[in-house]
Amino acid sequence: MNISLDNLVITGACGGLGRALAAEALGRGARVALVGLDRATLDALAATAPGRCAVYTPDVSDSGAMQAMAADWTRRFGTPDAVIANAGVAGGYDTAQASDLAVFRRILEINLLGVATTFQPFVAAMRKRGHGTLAGIASLAGRRGLPGNGAYCASKGGLIRYLESLRAELRASGVRVCTVSPGYLRTALTAGNRFAMPGLMAPEAAARAILGTLGRGRAQLVLPRRLGWLSNALGLLPDAWHDALLLRQPRKPRAGEPGATPIPGLSADAAPRAPASPTEPSAR
Repeated sequence: MNISLDNLVITGACGGLGRALAAEALGRGARVALVGLDRATLDALAATAPGRCAVYTPDVSDSGAMQAMAADWTRRFGTPDAVIANAGVAGGYDTAQASDLAVFRRILEINLLGVATTFQPFVAAMRKRGHGTLAGIASLAGRRGLPGNGAYCASKGGLIRYLESLRAELRASGVRVCTVSPGYLRTALTAGNRFAMPGLMAPEAAARAILGTLGRGRAQLVLPRRLGWLSNALGLLPDAWHDALLLRQPRKPRAGEPGATPIPGLSADAAPRAPASPTEPSAR
């Protein structure tokens, strides 16, 4: 099967995987809606392919803003062949800290709700046309919880189930749904990690694999494949063994800690504060 990918919408196109996806697609001659928050980066990408891009800077969790983006792109370039919901954030989480609840909420808004608000404006048109692809960038972290990373794991686990549901709903319509589950990619989201990252991939290699998978009409992709096998093997361990193994690993930095990545839309008032007790473990 060879599916056309001449018209794409990509969220989170400012950096890391999203930027690599956009650059790869543009290099193949596609028309690409560049959706993200860093206008300068998106404008620089658009300048590499004059006439084949449009730049949008909405909050992906804002349904009205995403509908306006979709309407403008469709008016200018038509219904896309594929929509890649890539926008995502990560951050350590400590349930004992009340201030971290704002982090949990914001991660869910971007990583989970943001995928639904990205897809929603395009579903009816794709159904009417009888074909199209909706791809969600999940994570292997969505398969099983990781200590200190509960918000991110919950968002990606929820995303995997949402994509499964959507695939079943659209199966008879000709609209495909693809779940992409990367492991560790060499991006800003992993730069502050203090734990081992087996199978670390360059985003450019991941982008080529993702576009290849979408072009073949496949419903699942794990990157790299061997890390998926490792994840499956770990899932067979008794819970006590699995938990003990992971508890030895350093935690992901919480928002505001050294090595943490910014979370767009998280107000300064809601930013997490340091744990009250110096004896508490730092979050991952």
